[in-house]
Amino acid sequence: MIIDERDSRKEFMLEVAKQMMTAARTAPKGKGIDIIEIVTLTDEDIDAVSTELVHLHEETGMKFLLRDSENIQSADAMLVIGTRHANQGLNCAYCGFKTCVEKPLSTPCAINTIDVGIAIGSACAKAADLRVDSRVMFSAGWAAERLGLLPDCHQCIAIPISASSKNPFFDRKPKEEKK
Repeated sequence: MIIDERDSRKEFMLEVAKQMMTAARTAPKGKGIDIIEIVTLTDEDIDAVSTELVHLHEETGMKFLLRDSENIQSADAMLVIGTRHANQGLNCAYCGFKTCVEKPLSTPCAINTIDVGIAIGSACAKAADLRVDSRVMFSAGWAAERLGLLPDCHQCIAIPISASSKNPFFDRKPKEEKK
C-alpha cells in the first residue's frame, strides 16, 4: 500500500489538534482549578471566524485584521482556547484591584489569564513537537469569542495550524482593503 502524505494530511492535522487540546487541558492551572475551554475549528467554522475578522476590521479600522482574516484560510485546523469567569479568591491584586470582591466582573481574574497563557504554551509546544506550523492569534480568538464559539468564555485566543512546505503564518504582509 502507498499512502501519499497529501491524501492523509487533513486526518493527521485533526489528530494533531486533538493532541494539542490534550496538552492545553493538562497544562498546570492556578490553584489547580480548571476553567479553560478548548475547541478545534475546521472548514466552515474557520470561514466564519475569517468573515468576523473582516467585520471587526470594518468596525475598528485595524488593517491587520484583514491580513489575519485571509491568513487563517491557510489553516488546516484552528484551536481556540478561552477561560470562563471565575475569581480565584486569592486577593492577590494582580488584576489591579485590592481584593476579588472589589474587582468588577468585566475585569478578568489575572490567574485565569495566566492559565490561558500556560495552556497556549503547552498546545504550541505540542505542535512544535509534531513539526506542525502554528501561530498564536488574539485577533482570531477575538472573532471566535464574538461569534460565541466558546460560550461563557472570554480572553479567547486562537492557534491556527498548518502542514505545508512553508509556514503560512509568518512573513505576512498587511492586507489592504479591496476597493
